[in-house]
Amino acid sequence: MELPLENKCIVIVGGTSGIGLSAAKACMGAGARVVCVGADIVSVELAREDLGQGSLVMHEDATNPETAQNAINLCLDTYGSVDGLYHVAGGSGRSKGDGPLHELTDEGWEYTMNLNLSSVMYSNRAAVQSFCERKTAGSIVNVTSALAYSPSPHFFSTHAYAAAKAAIIGMTKSAASSYAPDGIRVNAIAPGLVATPMSQRAQRSEEIIEYVSKKQPLDGGRIGHPEDLDGAVLYLLSDQSKWVTGQILEVSGGWSVSEGSQG
Repeated sequence: MELPLENKCIVIVGGTSGIGLSAAKACMGAGARVVCVGADIVSVELAREDLGQGSLVMHEDATNPETAQNAINLCLDTYGSVDGLYHVAGGSGRSKGDGPLHELTDEGWEYTMNLNLSSVMYSNRAAVQSFCERKTAGSIVNVTSALAYSPSPHFFSTHAYAAAKAAIIGMTKSAASSYAPDGIRVNAIAPGLVATPMSQRAQRSEEIIEYVSKKQPLDGGRIGHPEDLDGAVLYLLSDQSKWVTGQILEVSGGWSVSEGSQG
């Protein structure tokens, strides 16, 4: 039986820790060869050891406009093809001044937008250009957030982050419409709260964990694990979703359909 990503080559921007690293392992297990990009040197070195053969791991920053193109070029030069892009890279701007609108600083806005939106545009642009130049079909999967359309003001009022993640949805749908005739599919996954390096503040808060137990009630009510997203990633990158584009798949344990509780 053929694996869902057999002989496919996938670039994962933000693939050296958390959600991205879990996806890299899943893609390799599904038959793919992967190129992962990470900005943190420690995570990059650990990912190189963890992923082993069938993978290439680059130490570059997703906010650099050239990074995604470099990763695509490496994938083409090494494996001879690029079939899909998964953009995971992003993060909190809280420490830089992101927060509720009346407290949001210019630095916080610019930092958060660059990290969470500009980086996505750079990677998606590079992927589309590559697919178009080679006249091949391809799949792009972006990571947005349930906070883009289902706010949680008591615990997660970082308005620049929510704006960036909402903009990813708009870009995903618009690009999907433009490039569908070329066989280029663009979709996004919207997680709830997942245990990653980014969510340490929330993971350390008993109050937030109690809130999440009701806000994400599936599987007993819990914080998400990176591997919870892997099935959706494999589906959207594979030919199993060859008739799917412009969709936002929420993988959140029920976030947007649950009220939660603030105590």
